[in-house]
Amino acid sequence: MYKGFEIKKPFFEFGPKVYLYGDNSVDMAVYADKLSEKYEVDIIFSAQYTDIERISKKTKNIKIFAQHMDPICSGRGIGGVLAEALKYSGAKGVLLNHAERQVSLSVLNATIKRADEAGLATLVCAGSIEESAAVACLKPNIIIAESPELIGVGKRDEKDMDEIAGINSAVKNIDKDILVLHGAGISDENDVYRIILAGADATGSTSGIINAADPKQMFQNMIIAVNEAYHERTGKRRA
Repeated sequence: MYKGFEIKKPFFEFGPKVYLYGDNSVDMAVYADKLSEKYEVDIIFSAQYTDIERISKKTKNIKIFAQHMDPICSGRGIGGVLAEALKYSGAKGVLLNHAERQVSLSVLNATIKRADEAGLATLVCAGSIEESAAVACLKPNIIIAESPELIGVGKRDEKDMDEIAGINSAVKNIDKDILVLHGAGISDENDVYRIILAGADATGSTSGIINAADPKQMFQNMIIAVNEAYHERTGKRRA
C-alpha cells in the first residue's frame, strides 16, 4: 500500500467517466476545488487521462485520480497507461477495476504494486462483500464497494444500506487502514446523507450529479450532506 497518500474522512469521489472532457471537465474540477476548500471535504476527481495535467495546474485541493492504468513498466507497451506518466501529469492516484473496466485479481494485484512503486494511491472497485474482502488482501488505499446493478440507474434500498456495516467489517478485519467508499445508487444529497450516517468512510456520485437539472448545485448539496451526516454521526463538524 502506498503510504504517502493522505485523505481525511469522510470524503467524496466524483467520477465524470466520459461524460465530461476538455474545458467542461476542467470547469467542473475547478468548481470541485472550491467546494473542497469551502466545506473542508476532501474530493477525489477521477479525470480522463487527457485532462489530468490541465486540471492539476488549475486546482490545489482536490485529489486527481486517473480512471485506469496498466501494470506496465517504461518501454514497450504501445497504448498502455503508465503509472509514472500519470504521476508526471499530476495524478495523485488511480481508479481500478470499475464495473465498466474490470480486470482479473492477478492483473489487479500487479497494477496495485506498480501504482505503489510510482507513488500513486489506489481506489479499487468491488461488487460484493466477498469481492471487497478479496480486494482488501491486495492492500489498496481505498475500496469502492458498489453493486454493479446500482451503477448509473439504481436506487439503494434498506438491504443495500444494511450491507454497509458488513462490508466495512470484512475489509477492516483484513486491514484496518483501508478506507471504504460506498457508492452506486447515489441519486441526490439524501442518499449521500444516509450512507455517511450509516458508517461509510466516503461516498460518491456520477450520474446523480451529471444528470441533475443543475449539476453544480447538486454537487454542492452532496458535499454539504457529507458534513451534516458526519456531524450527526460523530458530533463533530468539518466546516
